[in-house]
Amino acid sequence: MDVSIELIKELRAATGAGISDCKKALLETECNLDAAIEYLRKKGAAKAAKKADRSTKEGIVFSYIHHNEKVGVLLELACETDFVARTEDFHALAKKISLQIAAMSPLYVSREDVPADVIAKEKEIAVEKMKDSGKPANVIEKIVENMVEKYFEENCLYEQVHFEEQRKIQDMITDLIAKVGENIRVARFARFGINQ
Repeated sequence: MDVSIELIKELRAATGAGISDCKKALLETECNLDAAIEYLRKKGAAKAAKKADRSTKEGIVFSYIHHNEKVGVLLELACETDFVARTEDFHALAKKISLQIAAMSPLYVSREDVPADVIAKEKEIAVEKMKDSGKPANVIEKIVENMVEKYFEENCLYEQVHFEEQRKIQDMITDLIAKVGENIRVARFARFGINQ
């Protein structure tokens, strides 16, 4: 099967993947652009998982102050090399993440950062809410599990859906990891707000 250069360019523009990766994805999906994008995203997630243990000793501290000067964010976004830290894509990601922190006020970077006692308290609250529902124990257990998941989605930066891009922050980071071939992670952040 022949793959047109126009289709390769279109896929490359949509994903930022290399030309050979785009061609392979289109061949694997019989030139279906949406399927090729999904193929590359899955491949990117696999690449990111392989790089997750690699050391991130470079990066940037990015600052964002909202136009009304009532909210500010300091973000430490880490990567493996100074070369990647200086790229436009890395800075664009830092800005998007900072805007998310300003808008959505996450408490933690990831679900692994949530203290066990906080999770236990959330479960306790969920069980208390369901106590008089009359539902069977196994159904209550599933509802409690879903309530805890919702807590992670609302309070953990990586789990939040970006307010503009409608994608999880973790997925946005994974996509850039796949593109640049380096581990990238949010090391820490601080959000400051007046009367917030």
